[in-house]
Amino acid sequence: MSKYIRKVNYYETDIMGITHHSNYIRFMEEARMNFMEEIGYPMKRLESEGITSPVVSVNCEYKQPTTYSDEIEIDVRVKKYTGVRLTVAYEMRNKEDGALVLEATSVHCFLDENGKPVALKKTSPELDAKLRAKK
Repeated sequence: MSKYIRKVNYYETDIMGITHHSNYIRFMEEARMNFMEEIGYPMKRLESEGITSPVVSVNCEYKQPTTYSDEIEIDVRVKKYTGVRLTVAYEMRNKEDGALVLEATSVHCFLDENGKPVALKKTSPELDAKLRAKK
């Protein structure tokens, strides 16, 4: 499991003074990028190999709001990996009190430069092995 800490910026709040819901999806993507770096496969490396990893779907359950300057601890883990699709699970907690803020998943596929699905086992065996080890 990977941990990522994200401080809420003022501009990410709305008129109610809480973090706007759309920002949590950005936080998830930041945490996923951090996870990829931690396993030694930053997106820049993946893209240099001609592979992209777009979002296929996102599912979020908002549990408790956060406000400006709250620090959110985001746990990231591989929930499911098929070699072609990756499901990432996120659990966000307020760092100060440990309160559960959000539970979510995002699903990603892997595409070549022509937008065709690829099996990482063939195109990127090192990344394939790293993701399988994280399941």
